Order: sequence, then structure tokens, then C-alpha cells
Amino acid sequence: MTRIWNFSAGPAALPEEVLRQAQEELLDWHGAGCSVMEMSHRGKEFMSILDQAEADLRELMGIPEQYKVLFLQGGATQQFAQIPMNLLAGRSADYIVTGSWSKKAFKEAQRVGNVRCAATTEASGFTRLPTADEIKLDPFAAYLHLCTNETIHGVEIPAQRIAETGVPLVVDMSSHILSAPVAVEKFGLIYAGAQKNIGPSGLTLVIVHRDLLGMAPLTIPTVMDYAVMAENGSMLNTPPTYGIYIAGLVFQWLKRQGGLPGIAAVNAEKASVLYDAIDGSGGFYRNPVDPDCRSRMNVPFTLANPELDAAFLAESKAAGLVSLKGHKSVGGMRASIYNAVSLQGVRVLVDFMNDFAKRNG
Repeated sequence: MTRIWNFSAGPAALPEEVLRQAQEELLDWHGAGCSVMEMSHRGKEFMSILDQAEADLRELMGIPEQYKVLFLQGGATQQFAQIPMNLLAGRSADYIVTGSWSKKAFKEAQRVGNVRCAATTEASGFTRLPTADEIKLDPFAAYLHLCTNETIHGVEIPAQRIAETGVPLVVDMSSHILSAPVAVEKFGLIYAGAQKNIGPSGLTLVIVHRDLLGMAPLTIPTVMDYAVMAENGSMLNTPPTYGIYIAGLVFQWLKRQGGLPGIAAVNAEKASVLYDAIDGSGGFYRNPVDPDCRSRMNVPFTLANPELDAAFLAESKAAGLVSLKGHKSVGGMRASIYNAVSLQGVRVLVDFMNDFAKRNG
């Protein structure tokens, strides 16, 4: 069997080691005589899977005891509404808009309550971060929302650029969670859809400080209330059991890679190799994002001659390099190089890009 080099933005590549373990355990998980997909979510077997997944995630990220870890459903998009439902509490919140996903989060929150745009870089095509002078914060806001890595536009907020503001920071980390160490204690709430850097689609991770629990009005659905989900250990209703199982295997795989410091070093090298190829192409390829906020996970690029786009995609696919077409809203190309994408895979991509440029430049 030949495996492709998968650069999909999500659902995305998973570690082959994880997939092979899941394959081996598919029909009989640890002598249970059934698949994880078939076992009761309240049985001791699955509860051990859930408990181990949370323990491994806490170890990887250094999650303090005062934070609750929730394994939910609905994707990060559901969180766009669930966050203001839980945290606004009749107040206002600030949103900094640096790309398509933070823009969608802001738009959805407007349907729930009073929120304001504290800064946006849309006029610049979402290719940079706002300057300090452009950010107008409300010191009394219920929270400040950020998307720390924009999957479509390839803009990442470096950790050192995230400062204390006096209000809880709520961050969408969907497309770069677990890619590098993070100071969890800086944030009030972290959320991420699993299908990029955690596991399969259908699972959503929420890490929330206990001080932010219990503020939701009684009018919201029980299943949308973080406090209720926390009280029930993510088990108010049937959780996405198989997604949690795969995520747990990914957490264990990450520990074997040296944890987040180990995988961060690999990710930095992968990003450097790809950006160097783009910047060193003599203009044949171009990345539009300011170098100080280029994403390590999602690398958009364009060809100087867009008439070559179709040939680039066809030839790259024939070479086993797939899902390189950019998002429909921005066009061009995009290589998503999440944790499971190897350095070898990035080098194969760069070799193809160099050869294509040589033949068509």
C-alpha cells in the first residue's frame, strides 16, 4: 500500500503509528472483545480511555488543576456561539479579527449578545497582525477573543505577542494546538476542533478555567452549559468515543516525540524548509504574510503565473502530494504541515516545487 503525502487543512493527516495501532485494536480493544466504537461510554473500559486521554493531555500542555478539560462535539464553529452563551453574562466582549475564522467567530457572537471588534486587519487582506495603536480594548469586557492561528490566511500570533489585558483571554487554537508549548495559565479558555492537530473530526476540546464556569443563564440548553458538562465529566450525553480514543493515541504519540518541546523543534524546521523554498524561488512562489506572523502550520502561497495553478495541482497530485489547493476564498495554494506531516514529506514537497519552478520558470 502506498500512502500519500497529505497536506490537507482538516480533516488532516494523522500519525501512521497511531493509525496502525487503531487498526490492530479495531476489532478487540485490549481483550474487551469489541471495538471502542461498540463499547458503552459509561463502562469501565471506555472510562479508562477517557481518563488516560485527559491525563496525557494535562501532562503534555501542563494544564493546571484549576482548569477543566472538556471533550465535546460540534466543532470549533459551535464554540463561536457557545462561548458568548456561557461567558457574556449580560456584558460585552472584545474580538480581534485577524482572518476568516476570527471574523466568523465575531459574526456568530453578534447573534448571541453585545460584542465589539477591538481590531481588524481585513483591510490589509489578513496578511499581518494589528499594531498596538490599532487595538482598542474595553477594560471591562467579559473576555477578549483571539484566533491564534488562522488556517486559511496563514497568520499566527506568536506567543510573545499575547499580553495580559486584565480580562480573560479566550482563544481558538484549532490549527496549531499541541504544535509547541503553551502557557495555559495565560488564558481563560482554550478551544480547538480536533480534526487538524488532535484527531478525527467530530471531537472538540475545551480547556476552561473554573472561575469562568457557572455564568451561563438558565435559558441556554443544558448541553451547551460548560459548568454542567464539567460537573458530568464530559459525559452528560454520549461523547464522541472513538474520536476521544484516537486523540488519546495521538497524545501518547506526542509524548514519544519528546512532548511539545520535541514536536515544536520539528515543526520549526519544517516551516523553515518550506518558507525558504518559497522565498528563494526568485518570485516564482510568494507567501503574502508578514514574516513576523507567518504560521508554522498553514502555509499559503501563490504562483507568479496563476495560469500554472492547474498544472501545479495536477502534477503534484500525480507525485503523491495532495490537498495543496488553497481555500476557495483566497485561491492559490496552501500546505498544511501539522504535527503528523513529517519533515521528509515537506522536503518531498519542496523538491517538487523546485523542479516545477525550474521547468516552468
